[in-house]
Amino acid sequence: MAGAGGTPEAKTTYREAMREALHEALRSDDRVFLMGEDVGRYGGCFGVSLGLLEEFGPERVRDTPLSESAFVGAGIGAALAGMRPIVEIMTVNFSLLALDQILNNAATLLHMSGGQLPVPLVIRMTTGAGRQLAAQHSHSLEGWYAHIPGIRVLAPATLEDARHMLAPALADPDPVLIFEHGSLYNVSGELPAPTAPVDLDHAAIRRPGTDISLITYGGSLPKALAAADELAAEGISAEVLDLRTLRPLDDAAITATVTRTHRAVVIDEAWRTGSLAAEVSARIAEGSFYDLDAPVERVCSAEVPMPYARRLEEAALPQTAGIVAAAHRAVD
Repeated sequence: MAGAGGTPEAKTTYREAMREALHEALRSDDRVFLMGEDVGRYGGCFGVSLGLLEEFGPERVRDTPLSESAFVGAGIGAALAGMRPIVEIMTVNFSLLALDQILNNAATLLHMSGGQLPVPLVIRMTTGAGRQLAAQHSHSLEGWYAHIPGIRVLAPATLEDARHMLAPALADPDPVLIFEHGSLYNVSGELPAPTAPVDLDHAAIRRPGTDISLITYGGSLPKALAAADELAAEGISAEVLDLRTLRPLDDAAITATVTRTHRAVVIDEAWRTGSLAAEVSARIAEGSFYDLDAPVERVCSAEVPMPYARRLEEAALPQTAGIVAAAHRAVD
């Protein structure tokens, strides 16, 4: 098939797009290697690294012990020594065991060394709920990491970003954390051939609109787009802004969309208190207060440990119906 302007497209999934990004990185730069729990023989807990061990060998696709602090620390050391490590942490909850390494070493060494010790490290992890993995494996903590100066935080939500964010992340001299929402791995679609490198500094308008802005990222993007479809059927034109990069936030894009539509709903799978949605709402109040025709609405997860039962889990998470209802509160 061909996309706009005759650009060839290929059918793929989010998982396969991530795998191809890893394959390209390993193939194009001998300094790149992948390390983490079960990334080799098992092919990754979510199947993203399947087949890479067979092609690149155990020196470049390394299974690690079950010690997040140890192997994230090893990744930091390798980055300091001139390598370009990609460290996979199975799920975001496990990253808490390596928080000391990420916060006190990766994020601070460049500053504390007076610019002498860059840490070009990429850390990938799965985030989010919606798969009945219960309270210990359903966190959305990317907003916590977006609080930390010295790192870049990415949340690829589309096939294009899954495929093409890794290369510029590896080229970044600072540590980059990539949060992959678990509900997206099986999403399939057409992946256009790239026309330009992915821009890590700017948010992306996924759907233009004039009546209200739906601002979100990661696994909530498909729900926001579905809500925009429902609103369009009711005569309400919703613009959908995908933040993509959570640190640094694209203030100009947030201000611009609110200036166009004069109303905003911020959708964030994290808990409402102290959330990234709270930060975005505050920035709207600071930069676009006089453009608002209604208070900013927020749609977040219920402030409870994530339930295991499917119906309870669905009730605890932001859903399309809740986004539509929030949009109506702002517009009506």
